[in-house]
Amino acid sequence: MYRAPRGTTDILPEQQAYWRYVEQKAARICRLYGYERIDLPMFEDTGLFTRGVGEGTDIVEKEMYVFEDRGGNSLALRPEGTASVCRAYLEHGLHNRPQPVKLFYIGPAFRYERPQAGRYRQHNQFGCEAIGDADPALDAEVIDMAWQFFFSLGLGLFTVVINSIGCRKCRTEYLSALKEHYRPHIDDVCPDCQVRFRKNPLRLLDCKNPRCQPIADGAPKSADYLCLECTEHYAEMKRHLGILEIPFKEDRRLVRGFDYYTRTVFEVQPEAGGSQSSLGGGGRYDGLLEELGGKPTPGVGFATGIERMVLGLTRENIPVPPIPGPEVFIAHLGNEARDAAMKLAATLRRKGAAVLISTGGRSLKAQLRQANNLGIPRVAIIGEDEVRTGTVMLRDMTTSRQESVPVEKLVELVV
Repeated sequence: MYRAPRGTTDILPEQQAYWRYVEQKAARICRLYGYERIDLPMFEDTGLFTRGVGEGTDIVEKEMYVFEDRGGNSLALRPEGTASVCRAYLEHGLHNRPQPVKLFYIGPAFRYERPQAGRYRQHNQFGCEAIGDADPALDAEVIDMAWQFFFSLGLGLFTVVINSIGCRKCRTEYLSALKEHYRPHIDDVCPDCQVRFRKNPLRLLDCKNPRCQPIADGAPKSADYLCLECTEHYAEMKRHLGILEIPFKEDRRLVRGFDYYTRTVFEVQPEAGGSQSSLGGGGRYDGLLEELGGKPTPGVGFATGIERMVLGLTRENIPVPPIPGPEVFIAHLGNEARDAAMKLAATLRRKGAAVLISTGGRSLKAQLRQANNLGIPRVAIIGEDEVRTGTVMLRDMTTSRQESVPVEKLVELVV
C-alpha cells in the first residue's frame, strides 16, 4: 500500500475549516495593510536560492530539493518565498509601480528536514513582502502586521523578539570579532558550528546544540558594531513600535537563517515555547534584489507556516467557523422519482444552493441515515405521488417533522 512520503501530510475534509480560517484571516490582514496577492511557481532556477538565500545556509546545503529537468536545467522546489517574490519584482518591472510594492503569498514550500509537529518537508507558507522603501517605520508596520495576524487567530500569549544585525558595511567588523571570539573554542563546538565558522559565522549565534550555548552567550553583540546609519535605523524602528504599542524584547543572538537579512530581524514567539517554536518571523533584506541582478532596492517582510497556526488552533481548542455543507439532501424512491430528483438538484444548484442527491439505489431509511450522518439539515423526499403532484416531502432532520410542499416553494425556501 502506498503512503504519503515522509514529511508530507494529507489535509482531510474535516481539517479544512482550520485551513480556510487561517487563510481568510491572512487575506483580511493583508487587505487592511494594502498588500496584494501574488502566486509563485513551485520551482525556480536553483541559482535564485543559492545566490539569494546563501550557499552557507542549512537550506541550501542540506534541505533544498534540487533536480535537473529534461533540458539540463538545474531547478529547485521553492524552499521559501522571499527570493521568488524578489525575482518576480525584477522580472515584471514592478519598480515602475508606486513604492513600496506590497505583496503577499500563500503556497507550498519544500525543505528536506527532520519532520516534527507543525513542520513538514512540504509545508505551506503565508508571507508578506514590502519592496522599495528603506523607512524604519515600514519595518515596524510589518512587525505590527505579523502581531495583528497572530492576535486575530485567537492564539495564546506571544512575544515579539527583535535585533539588528547591521548592514554589509558594518557587519564585516562584527564578523571578524565574532570569529575571534569563537577561534579558541572551535574544537569545543558542534560539527555544524565548525562548518559555520568557515562559511557563515553569523549563524553560530543561532545554534541550538547545548554544548555551544555558553560560547554563544559570551559572543560579542552585533548592536555594539552597528554603523551610524544602522544605529539610527534600529532606534527609529523601536520608536515606531512604541507608537504602535507593540511590546517587544531584544535578543542579541537573534539572526534568522538566511544570508539576505540586513538590519532588522524579528520573530514572534509563544511565551511558553521560546525560539525553537517560533510562530513566524522575518526582517529587512536591503541587498537581496541587487544580489539577484537588480538595482539596490530595500525590502522587508515576514513569513509563517500555516501548519503551525493550525496546530496551535487545535491544541488550544479554538473554535473556527465550519465550512458550509449542503443545504438539502434529495432522497428518491423509484426510477421516475430519481429522474425528477436529478432535475430538481440541477435547478437548485444553478440557483446557488448546495445540494446532495442520493445515489446507489438505497432504501429510504438508508438515505435518511446518510443525510443525518452528513449533518444535512433538510431532506426533500420524492416518490411516485410527489412526481405526480409536483411536490416534495420536506423533512426537518432536527425535529423529524415533515410537510408536503410544491417544488417551486422548495426552491424559494432553499435558495
